[in-house]
Amino acid sequence: MYFSGIDLHKDNAFIATVDAAGQVIAQRRVPCEASAVLGNFAEFPGPHRAVVECTSGWYWLDDLLTANGIELVLAHAKYLKAISYAKVKTDKVDATTLARLMWMDAVPRAHKISHELRDLRDIMRARLRLVHRRTTCLISVHNVGQKLNCFRELSIERRTIPPSLSSAHALWVRMQYQAIDHLDAQISELEHFLRPVLIPNDDMQRMLWIPGLGKVTAFSVYLEIDGIERFGTDKHFFSYCRLVPGAKNSNRSLRHRSGSKDGNKYLKIAFTDAAVHAIRFYPEYQRLYAKIRRRSNEAIARTVVAKELARIVYHVLRDKTDYRGLKGQPISHLKSRTWPRLDRGPSAASGKPERLTDAPRASCACRL
Repeated sequence: MYFSGIDLHKDNAFIATVDAAGQVIAQRRVPCEASAVLGNFAEFPGPHRAVVECTSGWYWLDDLLTANGIELVLAHAKYLKAISYAKVKTDKVDATTLARLMWMDAVPRAHKISHELRDLRDIMRARLRLVHRRTTCLISVHNVGQKLNCFRELSIERRTIPPSLSSAHALWVRMQYQAIDHLDAQISELEHFLRPVLIPNDDMQRMLWIPGLGKVTAFSVYLEIDGIERFGTDKHFFSYCRLVPGAKNSNRSLRHRSGSKDGNKYLKIAFTDAAVHAIRFYPEYQRLYAKIRRRSNEAIARTVVAKELARIVYHVLRDKTDYRGLKGQPISHLKSRTWPRLDRGPSAASGKPERLTDAPRASCACRL
């Protein structure tokens, strides 16, 4: 058995290989080309395991090595830094350290998203970046109105430009309107691409009944989770979603550690957005929000609602059951019939398509 550590860069990779005894037998830099990388591994026939740090460029390497029978492990960058600290940090040192950690089976592993969902998740993240750009354009238009005290005459919906604006400011506002229209078209195109791929999925159909989760939010949650079975408990899932504070305890001092960036920021955004909509449209979630807010603040109250929605999503996906209410209690109203859904497919009993109706199936029991 051979073990290789790969320090991957955009145009080259430094590969260090150790044998079954932990002795370094090769250290070399190769270009990021399939023939060069496979040529390096071909020098060591037999079982081979490789490890690479979790960066943005590992997709192609994973596809290449997996197709040729070489297991590639993805190392968690943050935890790896804590384990492999060194005064001298070079590509050779990093690759050799990775190889030896792999030999000792001490690599802190990061989740490697499934191949079939990888591209779809990247599209959802790209959509979020487009939304951020659109928001920046909206803020630019509002800033012009605030500077010149003409924000009442500005209408983004009607794309109006006040005649009092100078030619320079009018040109800038017109360019922002054009950018917003272009971004709207791109966002819509991405959503139309994702909808026929994800909507027919049974897990998606179950999540669409949950208050606050529209189709776009459900898309993001489903793709970022990539299999709820990888979380042993709902508490692990909350932590991954950044919905619980960390701990900073020392001796008898017990403190919460807020502002931690451990976990998935996209799930944090998705569940927070879902919480805002649930609080707005569902009395049961409004009461929960108000109860927490009385003894805390708005941010914590909103996060508690987001945590409850995450709990529901966890049990719905794990138990394959439909949404039944908040903490076991039914809610006052369900989503309307006009909500976009598709047929589930032939039912086992009749062989006819089973169409979703306003209410979840009563035969399903959900531990919520």
